[in-house]
Amino acid sequence: MTAKIQNLRDHVIEAMLDDVCAQGWKWSLVEDAARTLKLQDTAEKTLFPNGLIDVVTHFSDYADRKMIAALDDIPYDALRSKDRVRAALLARYEVLAPHREAVRHALAFWALPTHVVQSQRVLWRTADRIWDWAGDKASDYSRHTKRAMLSSILVGTSMVWITDDSKDIMVTQAFLDRRLENAMEIGKTIGTMKAVIPNLFRQSQARKNP
Repeated sequence: MTAKIQNLRDHVIEAMLDDVCAQGWKWSLVEDAARTLKLQDTAEKTLFPNGLIDVVTHFSDYADRKMIAALDDIPYDALRSKDRVRAALLARYEVLAPHREAVRHALAFWALPTHVVQSQRVLWRTADRIWDWAGDKASDYSRHTKRAMLSSILVGTSMVWITDDSKDIMVTQAFLDRRLENAMEIGKTIGTMKAVIPNLFRQSQARKNP
């Protein structure tokens, strides 16, 4: 994707977000935004050739990039990887705070059976970007495990966040902390199994072949 196309897509998303919060994700709002921006006729079809699914996909990409930009002032080197992941997720919610209803409608959109495959790709992309920013360099199975667990955490935490009216979203923060702690424990368990199981296999083979 060229920078020009990305910028135009961003402008369309920004121009329609207030209406999306009130009405949900509709193609008519994309057309309205294109007219407001005085784009060429049918430009929206060129920008989003697969229709609304491209629009909502780009909304997530837009939020990802805003999230990463918002992390510039984070004391990166002073944080553990878990804390970096936490900071990234909270930065994403802060960026999206003015558009919470748009996120709610996006979650409903992705829950449709015909959108499940693409929703998994979108979630994975966000999780991948967060782990990459957090410094994860894993290339073995743990890379996929970390991103799968974070995708699950992102969905669950977002469902809490869209209804959280507590001060400083403390309810969301508490939920996120529990999920991250559980994920870390699972990760430790998997790491232990990875080390122990081969040894058990070798011991078993040694007993069979004295």
